[in-house]
Amino acid sequence: MHTPPTFARRLLAARRLLAALGLLATLLAGCNLPAQPAADAPPPAATTLTPFQPQPADAAAENQPVAQWYFSTSLPDGFYAGITQERSIAQTDVIDSAQYRLAVAGEGERVAEWVYALVAPFPTIAEEVSSADLYNAWQGKDGGPFAGQPLLMSAETQQALQALWGEPAAGAVQVAAPDELVDLAWAQQPSWAIVPFEQLAPRWKVLAIDGQSPIWKDFDAATYALALPITLAQDANWPPLAETGVSFPASNRDADKLTTVIMTGVTALVRATAWEMERKGITYPADEVGAVMRAADIAHISNEVPFAENCPRPDPSQRTLVFCSDASYIALLEALGTDVVELTGDHFNDWTRAAMEYTLEVYRQHGWPYYGGGENLQEAMQPLRLESNGNRIAFIGCNGKGGGYASATDSYPGTWACDYEYMQRTIAQLVDEGYTVITTFQHNEIYQYKPSDTLVRDFGRVAAAGASIVSGSQAHQPHGVEFYDADTLITYGLGNMFFDQIIFGYDTSHGMMVRHVIYDNRYISSELLPFVFVDFAQPRWLDAEERAEFLGLIFENSLWAPRPPAEGS
Repeated sequence: MHTPPTFARRLLAARRLLAALGLLATLLAGCNLPAQPAADAPPPAATTLTPFQPQPADAAAENQPVAQWYFSTSLPDGFYAGITQERSIAQTDVIDSAQYRLAVAGEGERVAEWVYALVAPFPTIAEEVSSADLYNAWQGKDGGPFAGQPLLMSAETQQALQALWGEPAAGAVQVAAPDELVDLAWAQQPSWAIVPFEQLAPRWKVLAIDGQSPIWKDFDAATYALALPITLAQDANWPPLAETGVSFPASNRDADKLTTVIMTGVTALVRATAWEMERKGITYPADEVGAVMRAADIAHISNEVPFAENCPRPDPSQRTLVFCSDASYIALLEALGTDVVELTGDHFNDWTRAAMEYTLEVYRQHGWPYYGGGENLQEAMQPLRLESNGNRIAFIGCNGKGGGYASATDSYPGTWACDYEYMQRTIAQLVDEGYTVITTFQHNEIYQYKPSDTLVRDFGRVAAAGASIVSGSQAHQPHGVEFYDADTLITYGLGNMFFDQIIFGYDTSHGMMVRHVIYDNRYISSELLPFVFVDFAQPRWLDAEERAEFLGLIFENSLWAPRPPAEGS
């Protein structure tokens, strides 16, 4: 049976107060805290029964002595709040009086781990920190990209880390309330912080440590510096944990609850891109970036152009803007691990009705759901509802230009012209149903990094309705980003994914994917993944120096000042 919520809050508050008083006493005394919580021994105190509400014990159990448990103040609040028990136990503040002793990095068996994330404000260029630099910062030594900046964290996080690393050097740590950390970090950039995994939020950028990040699918906690071990030591001749009736969470990170979604920009397998594919192989464009897309739980492609069995051979110098893609090019989307296809693009109606219907049938045969377009207007308007690893995720999208670019009617296939009132109602309904909503647009193309007023207005409308992620699929040149109302990320334009515009220079030869992370039905993080085209068809990832230059342009042209929700409605 779980601890009653009211008591849990009181108990956690009491633990925090005790921890704070302990830290204050340490500072006043000027002494060092030892690295291991075996040194947690507090002054003698009375043994008290924990107010957990036990289930009725059987007669045999009633005749057994009541076990005494010691819960170190180093234990994370989230772990402590998850402790449950089936029969009476006693809690003691005297470690030597307890038959069972739970602590961070203490003696005994490792029974759980608590994962923390090293984070910085989202518009941070740095991607990774070494564990050596992190530990040096804790000790007050300079090094790494945040040299001289204190590590921000809550008092509870500091208490847990002290059990592992010992007391931090003077000035190495700055303590704030958990709900104040992200605003504090943004206000004093450059800055960095450590937060429990369950407290991640979109405005944080998660920094890898020694090539490991807790938001990645291939995360290995065994080699991660901020996976804190929680240990249980028990006296001999007492029942093993499984027979005590006490249980607790094994971790605050469950890989089975994590979903990654990769969003992409313009795909148009035509003209010089198609010509390059014919020369070097249909799947050649996926050689460098395909592995990252295939690793995602949901890989999104915005394919603007219909497939056609009678499509002419590609002409790299084609002047007209009426496009089709050869039917064999579907192999590229297969190689990318496509899961979802967006149909809001300007060119879906370029060829023929038969080509649109053929394309939709090909997607159905591959088991790829689509949205933003369809067999008719009714289908095109429908949101796409998915479930992945227990996460409910919905996609909805439209063409903001309308007119001839959006041909779907009651009796004709094509793309859906935006109906903002309908979208706002639908997004609000999806949120009420428990979905994380991703809204995408085909919209006005602009050749600048700063998003236009029109994009800001229209993207803000759906953000105000409750979309967690708003993504522009129209841009041939990447645009800046914005956090709307703190929790919604707007990426105004990702640039070309596969399209032949490198001849126009730096701005159109660079693009980005965005990898979004949803955990336990909550949007928690995003990563910008920039690339550059090596020719008309193939993108490659940027190196560290190139990435810093590109992200600098994106962040310089982003909208960081908060705007009231009513402004975008």
